[in-house]
Amino acid sequence: MSIYKDLVSKNKAISITGLGYIGLPLALEFAKYFRVIGFDTNQQRIKMMQDKQDPSNELESESFNDVDIIFSSNPADLRDAHFHIICVPTDVDEQKVPDLSPLLKASSNIGKSLKVGDYVLLESTVYPGCTEEDCIPVIEKESGLLAGRDFKYGYSPERINPGDKVRTLTKILKIVSGNDADSLEEISKVYGHIIEAGIYKASSVKVAEAAKVIENTQRDINISLMNELAVIFDKIGINTNEVIEAAGTKWNFHMYRPGLVGGHCIGVDPFYLMYKAKQMGHDPQVIAAGRRVNDYIPHFIAKKVVQSLIENGTNPGTSKVLVMGVTFKQNVSDVRNSKVFPMITELKDYSIDVDLIDPLADPDEVKFLYDVELENEAGENYNAIIISMNHFHYSKYDVNFFKQKSAGKPLIFDVKGCLEHMEGVEYWSM
Repeated sequence: MSIYKDLVSKNKAISITGLGYIGLPLALEFAKYFRVIGFDTNQQRIKMMQDKQDPSNELESESFNDVDIIFSSNPADLRDAHFHIICVPTDVDEQKVPDLSPLLKASSNIGKSLKVGDYVLLESTVYPGCTEEDCIPVIEKESGLLAGRDFKYGYSPERINPGDKVRTLTKILKIVSGNDADSLEEISKVYGHIIEAGIYKASSVKVAEAAKVIENTQRDINISLMNELAVIFDKIGINTNEVIEAAGTKWNFHMYRPGLVGGHCIGVDPFYLMYKAKQMGHDPQVIAAGRRVNDYIPHFIAKKVVQSLIENGTNPGTSKVLVMGVTFKQNVSDVRNSKVFPMITELKDYSIDVDLIDPLADPDEVKFLYDVELENEAGENYNAIIISMNHFHYSKYDVNFFKQKSAGKPLIFDVKGCLEHMEGVEYWSM
């Protein structure tokens, strides 16, 4: 029997568990061709999606048109599906240990709804072995079925890039894996139905899991090198971006840029690989060093601001600073695991009065997650202005804006180096 043929004919349905910035676009794309059940435990988010609103602010309302999908927060509805995809977030706890509780809860829900002949796919980022060693046993226990015999499974890592309007879901090559050759073929057909860029068949589930986790680990390490270089070049007194531009004239130089490294992927995934490595008796050195460097950068920027204020004859304890951009990444609305907030905390530790603005962030979410207020617009008389995220909204600001908002000569800290050269300001970038 072919699960793909049953899905195409709509005799069977696909379920997507977890409708965040990964699961919702995937669900809507599948729903153009298949019957889909979109499941999320957050009833408020479900209501928004039923009203054609993307809670992550990535998709327009038109994306919800002409699709065959039901949004539900009732796990019993999962029983109507036969091809289950799990897209829940995988985070770490305060000790930087993988928090699998959402993933295991999703596995339990799927297990309770599983039937002979069903498929289970994970897209959540995990360490190699997690699907088969952690999730499948939960599914088997809840379903009373045996993996490989009664139901098939696989892993297909998400590759959605939030804020990217060019490399969208269907235009990114998709890695798929299955527990055997037959499942790999069926899974490839299902994803191949929507992915224009093509399918890459990994040799095993563990290989697919490992491929995903090293994608972001590699980026984390490369950015950490640029961040460490930025610290060094700041002490030397040269601009890091100018150095990178010069070095980039060589054909084999890779153009990574320094900055704040947060979010759900680059700032989290390396801890999953380190956790697995330690389980296997290896203490990873390079990966851990990269994480330490990147986690240090919010403090480095804060101290640089304080040092500059003092050098300008301003008492930090009586100063006022504007922070522009609090999301984890430019041109997205998500503030979870944003490294801007550790920087803000350190500034406040020096008794600096900090105002925050961001045209994309939700003030209620910022208040709930970080207990700080987001201003509607910038005030005036700032002793320093920090542009922490290069949102496209900020490209409209010229030197007059910063002069109007500053108390005296503008002191600008452009973390990502997004501003053009300006006369009459004191400027710093990483």
